Amino acid sequence: MSTTFVLVHGACHAGWSWRPVAGYLRAQGHRVYTPTLPGLGTEDTKSDIHLADSVDYLVDYVEKRDLTDVVLVGHSWGGFPVSGASIRLATRISRLVYWSAFVPQTGESLIDLCPSPYGDMFRASAAASTDNSVTFPFEVFCAAFMQDASPETQRIVYPLLESQPFHTMNESLDLDEWERLQLPSSYVLSKDDLALPPGEFGWAPRFTERLPGAPVIYTPGSHESQITQPEPLAAALVEAAAS
Repeated sequence: MSTTFVLVHGACHAGWSWRPVAGYLRAQGHRVYTPTLPGLGTEDTKSDIHLADSVDYLVDYVEKRDLTDVVLVGHSWGGFPVSGASIRLATRISRLVYWSAFVPQTGESLIDLCPSPYGDMFRASAAASTDNSVTFPFEVFCAAFMQDASPETQRIVYPLLESQPFHTMNESLDLDEWERLQLPSSYVLSKDDLALPPGEFGWAPRFTERLPGAPVIYTPGSHESQITQPEPLAAALVEAAAS
């Protein structure tokens, strides 16, 4: 059975990061869309991009293509625009899938949901930039995001990352309606994901518990499993879609 997937990238990434996973899904006959959200294109300006712009873009992207029965997947920061957009796209969505993703509530920003040293790092990066954007240090990316890749692969992927508009990290959304809707949801978790430290700030059970009754599906690899373990991740997304 063919499924329509809309795959939403995380911070500092873009639609290109889903290419390996999209290839496996399309080979199985699924329709796959991989939008790049505002401020993350190579020529995009960043200083005036806000979190609400990401939500508006995603809603417009789905509506312009008249997509229905969509499995809307958010990775990491992508949980924010996915949650916000799902309120306005509720009749077009068959399931939400959060993969190693934030599941925010009303009034919570990404910085609010991270350990305080992360927030300090993001603020300092934005202050040092010329366009109010955030860049992950290479050492942090290698150790916490893509530790299961070879040094060569890390060096190839890192320059492809874009700086993230700071407003998309320090702003929040009104998600009361998202919580009321209780759309069918699944959570996919990469087993070796270190982007958030295990324990109080870990992905699970902190965010899985915000999706009552949602199945939790595990997949191998790091926070960058879409690149390092794309075939198992594609299989996990198919399983999540059919849950």
